[in-house]
Amino acid sequence: MKKLALAVAAASMIAGAAQAGSHMPNEVRLGVALGFTGPAESLAASMAAGAELAMKEVSDSGKLLGGAKVTSSRADSTCTDAAAAAAAAERLIAAEKVDAIVGALCSGATISILQNVAMPNGVVLFSPSATSPALSTLEDNGYFFRASPSDARQGQVIAEMLKEKGYKSIALSYTNNDYGKGLADSIQSNFEAAGGKVTINTPHEDGKGDYSAEVGALAQAGGDILVVAGYLDQGGKGIIQSSLDSGAFDHFFLPDAMIGDSLTAAIGKDLNGSIGTVPGTDSPGSATYQEMAKAAGFEAGPYSDYSYDAAAMTLLAMQAAKSKDSKVFKDFVFEIANAPGEKIYPGELAKGLEILANGGQIDYVGATAVELIGGGESAGSYREILVKDQKNTTVRYR
Repeated sequence: MKKLALAVAAASMIAGAAQAGSHMPNEVRLGVALGFTGPAESLAASMAAGAELAMKEVSDSGKLLGGAKVTSSRADSTCTDAAAAAAAAERLIAAEKVDAIVGALCSGATISILQNVAMPNGVVLFSPSATSPALSTLEDNGYFFRASPSDARQGQVIAEMLKEKGYKSIALSYTNNDYGKGLADSIQSNFEAAGGKVTINTPHEDGKGDYSAEVGALAQAGGDILVVAGYLDQGGKGIIQSSLDSGAFDHFFLPDAMIGDSLTAAIGKDLNGSIGTVPGTDSPGSATYQEMAKAAGFEAGPYSDYSYDAAAMTLLAMQAAKSKDSKVFKDFVFEIANAPGEKIYPGELAKGLEILANGGQIDYVGATAVELIGGGESAGSYREILVKDQKNTTVRYR
């Protein structure tokens, strides 16, 4: 297990949802480090609400570690600024005294926090949505977990969908970072293994005002469909809009970080007919979670359910370990996440806490039918998306 070490610098960007400083007596504090600004910022609010919904459920139960209250401290990990992500996490640990962190949203920020802050400080980092295959082999000393499946799996699903729908050639544009490169490589290798042709596999940068040069290269290479492995609020959106404006492509494949209401609203009817993937299940817990989110006053957007599960599993592992110390409870995450034991769904966290307090076993199924496999990895399924009437609609689950 290995990988880059990213520099820690810059002032932290933090939005505190709890007061800074030391713990109150019998309190558990979780950091929620997500990209509240940056190229996927439209996803963060719903994700934070999901994590905090699990925290409130546990706190209200009065059953965690003898009645501990759970509080949240938010921090802006951005999405692509590694130094800002590390600084935000450092602030969560040093000033907010968090016991664990739910985050980050994007893979680059997650890698930076893990290597520079979480692992050196012995603090568990549980990401709902960092999907880079690089995280599968990164040294983590047992402190890193993720609720969503790796892009190694998403690449297989995308290749299967493209072949099933009769696409023989694709052009591929990806955001120039760990997430984009890992996903693009996975898509290319799987699509080519299935007999497809990748005409071009090229990066784009986020935050540019003009993507005509990138789209010109994609158009010249050609392809039956343009796969955009980018972010829905910046570069990915820019590539699509420029493609439509120039007539280069009019049909797109949208991987997970391109799925969200902000993109369909920004592009409008021209996005109709495009297809995509995002982690998701049709498990009983998924429907329950949607109802719980609605009752709590927010819409369960992409990865919101995975955020609920990440926070829930963190707290249940503390209960199983009888400790909020990451160095102790990290060894209990797999135990509460998988069989054997009584299945626990959203809204049943109090039941899970009680079983664990009495020495019993649970199998946390949660909102996403989560199943942890080796090295903090999650197995998982995907929603097949069709953009119809300017909405992301679920066609089936894979």
